[in-house]
Formats: sequence, structure tokens, C-alpha cells
Amino acid sequence: MGDGNCPAGNRVRSAGDRLRPAPGRVRSAGVVRATVVRAEDAPGPTLVVRLDQLPVGALALGGELARLRHALSGTAYAGLDKIALYGPATRAGHTLDYRFVQALPDGGFDFRAGCGHSLLAAVVADGHPAAVTVRAVTTGDTVLCEPYGDAYTLSFLKAPTAPGTLPTGRPVDVLGGVPVSLVRYGNPYVFVDARHLPETEDEDDLRDRLLALRAEAARILGHPPRSALPKIAAFAEGPEGLSVRALTVGGWHPRLALTGAAALAAAGALDGTVVPAPTGPVRTPGGTVTVSAAADRVRVHHKRAKVLGGLELPWRIHATA
Repeated sequence: MGDGNCPAGNRVRSAGDRLRPAPGRVRSAGVVRATVVRAEDAPGPTLVVRLDQLPVGALALGGELARLRHALSGTAYAGLDKIALYGPATRAGHTLDYRFVQALPDGGFDFRAGCGHSLLAAVVADGHPAAVTVRAVTTGDTVLCEPYGDAYTLSFLKAPTAPGTLPTGRPVDVLGGVPVSLVRYGNPYVFVDARHLPETEDEDDLRDRLLALRAEAARILGHPPRSALPKIAAFAEGPEGLSVRALTVGGWHPRLALTGAAALAAAGALDGTVVPAPTGPVRTPGGTVTVSAAADRVRVHHKRAKVLGGLELPWRIHATA
């Protein structure tokens, strides 16, 4: 089956990797119950939907999701652009399977990106009181979410030195004369030392320069121009440690994406990258982010999320001839 809003390269490729509604708990056709969750430090809330809430035959591809977002136009969440779809795990060793969908400014969707804050939103919406192991279907990551009081530590269970963390095989690449490190950990990221960027107090100029570097990295990594990937962040090292400015879809990130924090720590753990290893909290415009790297994982600490409310939304199944 096809969907004009979901390029073939952006779909989950095998039937075993698709998130499907579980039998026996399907809602009445045409209506889906969703939960809106806001993770602290995220640019906005996430619409969280359990797969067993979808009508029979739903595929959760571009056409159906576009109509779902249109239904939000009459609610307080009209601008919501992050969707988390999840259900019981289909593989041993995991608790939940999770799929992230990023709505794009042009009305399309990116099905290949990951979002750590939306993953946490799905865990909080599901209400698990203990540790949860989540398989991120779109990125292939396994993430352990452990509650500590009112916060979580999220551990990406992959060694920073694992094959593929440096997608070009090099710790440093040069884009437009600027040395950068391209890292794939949680999401593909471009990290650039702010010393190699033009000095400017105009945030629009800085954003445009970062977007130009991101576009060149997208070409190298094989991402289409309209994709949300790769992400990009500029950092500076000073007496108080690392400080970071990052872009997200539509503008500046208020802090740093959870996957960006994980990728930063992974890059810092690798020899030869432009990123120094974080030795304390990483400073961002909205506050600090705490990360740590071990031989077999990267941890992002002190993450919180809360449920904002529930919605019942119409769901029109996409049909093909």
C-alpha cells in the first residue's frame, strides 16, 4: 500500500518492525483516544497514541496523520508537531515499541527521525511505575528509562564506539571550510565548534549559517532536503564547561534535544572528534542538561514529563484501490 505523504525510504521496512494494533483492544472505528504529554526541555508537547487505540485497518501513515493534525485545529494543541505511536514490545528484552513522527512546516511528515523527549512522553503516558526498556523502531535504538523520584534517567544501550556512530567513518569532516563531526547516535547530528563560525550577534545570521552546514551534511548523509535530519548544534568550551545552541524543526531549540544530549556525549567519548568530553552539566539557553558516557551506553539524567490532558479525535482510515 502507498501513501503520498510517506516516501518509501521513510517507512519502517519489515513487517516485523511495524507497530500494529494489538488484538482485542481496538477502539470503535473512526475515533482514537490520545494523550498530550509535555516533556520538560522539549520545544512543545507530544501527541501520544497507543496502537491498540487505532481503528482496524489503520496504518498511521501520512494521509491519516495529516487528518489527525487537522482535527487538532479546534483544540488548544493546534500547533502540535510531534506524534508518538507505541504499543507492547514485539521482541524479547523490551517492554514497549515506540515510533516517532515529526510533522514538518510544509505539511508533510518525517518518519525517520527519533525524539527522546517524545519517547519519554510515551513512557509517562503509559504509566509504568518501574524501569521500562523501549525499542525505538524508527532509529533502532534501545533505551532504558529508569525513574528516580519525579525524574527519569534515559540510557541509550549502545557503546559510543559501536560501528556506525561515525557515519562517514571519520571523526572530522570539513563542510564549507568548517571542521565538524558527523555523529549518528539517537539521531544523526552535526556538531560544530562555535570558534569556526562567523562572530555575530544576529541570531538569524547564525541560524542561516548552521542551516547551510546542515544542508551540506544532509547531502553527504543521503537525507532529502525537506527532512528533519540531520540535526545540528554549535558548542563552545569555557571555564564553566560546554555550552550548546541547537536548532530544531522551525527554529532554535529551547535547550537541547534529548537525542542531541546523547549524541554530544557519544561524540565526546570518541577520539579525534571536534567535541570535548562533557565534564559537568552542559549549559544551554534554557538551563543545564546532564549527560554521562560509559563503555556500553550513554545516559541523559534528570528528565521529566507530565500529562497535560486527553483527547478523543476522529481517525479516518486511509484506503487505497
